[in-house]
Amino acid sequence: MKKKTGNKIRLGIFVSIGMTLFITGIYFIGQRQALFSSTFHISGVFKDISGLQVGNNVRFSGINVGTIENIQQITDTAVRVDLLIVESTRKFIKKNAKAIIGTDGLMGNKIVIITPGTPGQLQLADNDVIETTKPVSIDDILMKVKVTSDNTANITGGLSAIIENIREGKGTVGKLFMDNAFAQNIDEAVVNIKQGTGGFKQNMDAAKHNFLFKGYFNRKEKKAKMALQDAEDKKAEDKKAEDKKAEDKKIKEGNKKEADKKK
Repeated sequence: MKKKTGNKIRLGIFVSIGMTLFITGIYFIGQRQALFSSTFHISGVFKDISGLQVGNNVRFSGINVGTIENIQQITDTAVRVDLLIVESTRKFIKKNAKAIIGTDGLMGNKIVIITPGTPGQLQLADNDVIETTKPVSIDDILMKVKVTSDNTANITGGLSAIIENIREGKGTVGKLFMDNAFAQNIDEAVVNIKQGTGGFKQNMDAAKHNFLFKGYFNRKEKKAKMALQDAEDKKAEDKKAEDKKAEDKKIKEGNKKEADKKK
């Protein structure tokens, strides 16, 4: 008798635990699928849903606000995705909001991400069609990485060939760095240019003292002095005008104070 009673108690505990786990599971699943919340429906048309499945999350501003209710192939280039959204989020989703397919984490499930619209716009109505944006796929990213890698390899190969030519003394740059005779010729050319510049300066000094060109250089120097004097005179006039303006302002303020005192 005691053994039967103990078995019934254990059976009752087992059934109670099972029912509790079942009810808890139903609750969490219902919360995830928004079964216990007031909802509204919207839809979007995508060219490629990138593996999106019914039941995946819909996210807005980083918060899960709904789920994928249905996916339907419309044409060979269009797929209609129906979204079930929590009613309390409707006031934040505007008419010009956009939907894009993203990934939950680095390698997680596909989700629909709704980007906020412009403040002041009307909110979405039930069964509205939201604008969609083409997602960036992993294949596109890998293709761009491959193109970048190939370009880098080509640039590296070209630099390697240029450096090899320089080491072998080929081309102007190679001769400049590796050919001693070429470098010596450049040094001599620089010396000649410096000497030529010095000789030109001496010739100009001599021309200034020559009676044939002395008048020309004197007129040139006189003109430069006159331009400098004009600039200094203008600067002095501008300063005088500023000082007069400041003095007039000071007198005006003094008169105003006297008038205020009389009042």
